[in-house]
Amino acid sequence: MFAAQRREWLLRQLAQNRQIIVREAAKELKVSEGTIRTDLRLLEEEGLLERTHGGAVPVRAGHQPPAHAMPSRGELNRQEKRAIGRKAAEMVRSGQCILLDASSTVFELARCLSEYDYLTVVTNGLATAEEVGRNPRNNVILIGGILRPGSRTVEGTLGRGLLQEVHADLFFTSSEGFTPGTGMTDFSPNEAELKKLMAANASQVVALLDHTKLGRRSIVTSIQAKDIGTLITDSGADPDWLRTLGKIRVVVADVPSGGK
Repeated sequence: MFAAQRREWLLRQLAQNRQIIVREAAKELKVSEGTIRTDLRLLEEEGLLERTHGGAVPVRAGHQPPAHAMPSRGELNRQEKRAIGRKAAEMVRSGQCILLDASSTVFELARCLSEYDYLTVVTNGLATAEEVGRNPRNNVILIGGILRPGSRTVEGTLGRGLLQEVHADLFFTSSEGFTPGTGMTDFSPNEAELKKLMAANASQVVALLDHTKLGRRSIVTSIQAKDIGTLITDSGADPDWLRTLGKIRVVVADVPSGGK
């Protein structure tokens, strides 16, 4: 069972039983208790549950998960994400209007945009907005919505009106997983719905996915495979698997030696 599938199972158990017991979950899934604790920590950082001694429960009103969700996600496969971000920046031209989601991989793209002028950037990521806004010649528009607990991500569909007025050249997005059958998938239905709105008014959707995201799926589809124009991944991706993607343009970013 892949990590994403394991976490889906944990969330289903939480919804059904209103609690997760680490010992029982480890036995049921045939993994170590340490693996389950890691899963619960990551799910808590996503704002999806609250850890307790020996397990987890649904999020209580007023509970604040750790405030380092973005850095934590960004630390996973950091060199791959940086390589993908740099390669994605090659698609950007000064003066364009681009949409950026709040993912840690797209944040690495945002870090490369300081050399571009007169961009109009629309995003639901607070950290991403701040990064692009370092260049005063860029126009940054933050999508309104609900701040996800414990993160720097705005989600929900309150920004629908704004997005319907935006005509973007490119939408850069990542996800928890991607398969040709399920498309790009995420944990949060709210996040997935917002990504659908962002994709609807972009001339091209560009998926930024490190090799660990390929071939796995999460809970809800955000972007269908048929709607992806370009997929940028890293050199750890299986070439045979990439050849199954049909009409999607695939770009492979080289990871510097020693980056893995």
